Amino acid sequence: MEAIVLAGGQGTRLRQVLPDVAKPMAPVGGRPFLELLLVRLVANGFTRVVLSLGYLADSIRDYFGNNFAGLEIVHVVEETPLGTGGGMRLAMEKCEADHTFVFNGDTFLDLDIAALDAQWQCSHSIIIVAREVPDAARYGRLLVSKARVTGFLEKGKTGPGLINAGCYVLPKGELDGFAVGDPFSFETDFLVAEVGKRKMEYFVSNGYFIDIGIPDDYARAQLELPKLF
Repeated sequence: MEAIVLAGGQGTRLRQVLPDVAKPMAPVGGRPFLELLLVRLVANGFTRVVLSLGYLADSIRDYFGNNFAGLEIVHVVEETPLGTGGGMRLAMEKCEADHTFVFNGDTFLDLDIAALDAQWQCSHSIIIVAREVPDAARYGRLLVSKARVTGFLEKGKTGPGLINAGCYVLPKGELDGFAVGDPFSFETDFLVAEVGKRKMEYFVSNGYFIDIGIPDDYARAQLELPKLF
């Protein structure tokens, strides 16, 4: 199986604790966070990963090289910031499978890949991985009906809810309507714009979930994540 990992962000919220480190390389238990993600991908049967890089790309490329723990690593570097969508579109140029899994380089999700891939094999549709959280205010919410995503709510509303966990399964060529090298937001310019026009399914994960994008959760990851390895 094949995956894209979006690892090009500047990590501005983490700079107060990690001023000169690419966010995916933030150390957790003495190992780069991205290393933990890739180790888990290997355990789940992935054999090829396209890393979408930008900020401090050389530090990531030099650390992982073209092969890591049996994974073929392909590095794609954006020359100017392209946003989540633009980075994903550029990376998809290097994808070879008929579908690809997409992960965020600052989010760890203990995911049942076999079940997720089985859903893809049945539908061949876009799948958004969802997660129930105690307070969805930081993330926004997914609106769902039966097996489909029907809409998205903005961040801010407190209380428990189903969120977009930042992981997707996409058919090859799904983003071909966007030009390679054009910046855009995958969440706003694609998901929100297209949700009423095409089928989008969701898959609920109940596994461990953490986004290290803010200092408090990065500190929590130091205590919790090493226990999984």
